[in-house]
Amino acid sequence: MARWSAAGVALVAVLLVTLLATREPAATQVASSALAGHAAPEIAGRELSGATLRLSSLRGRFVLVNFFATWCTPCQREHPELVKFTQRHLAADDVRVLAVIFDDDAANVRRFFAAEGGDWPVVADPRGKVALEYGVRGPPESFLVDPDGFVLTRIVGEVDADGLDRLLAQAGAARS
Repeated sequence: MARWSAAGVALVAVLLVTLLATREPAATQVASSALAGHAAPEIAGRELSGATLRLSSLRGRFVLVNFFATWCTPCQREHPELVKFTQRHLAADDVRVLAVIFDDDAANVRRFFAAEGGDWPVVADPRGKVALEYGVRGPPESFLVDPDGFVLTRIVGEVDADGLDRLLAQAGAARS
């Protein structure tokens, strides 16, 4: 009886490992959001540079709102992809990244950006109000906002530049 139980447990473990190893990574998982199709909640706050920024000031181009923290390992892995994504779109100026600090210290974020690069606006969310309005459960989570200020897509987990380009192309095609 013990051998059959052990074999059953082993089979379940193998199936679970196979499922996790072959499923799509979180970077490509678009999740449902009550915000989809609605105006993006305003984000207004101080950038790390000290300037005040409002999400609405970025209208006229797509915006990727990215909730992140320096202590978040997937956020650390996605950061070079965000750098690559912003560099690809620099000349066209068709999309901007706006980072929102999730439960982290601004000094840590400044050090992180100084070491890892990235020149997009980063705003603090000291009481978590913005994260709450967007329904963020934990970093990384990203929202693609269209040029008119409406939420198109929510991405749970880390993003990659190619996946973001595909989402942007789909969104652009839908606008045509």
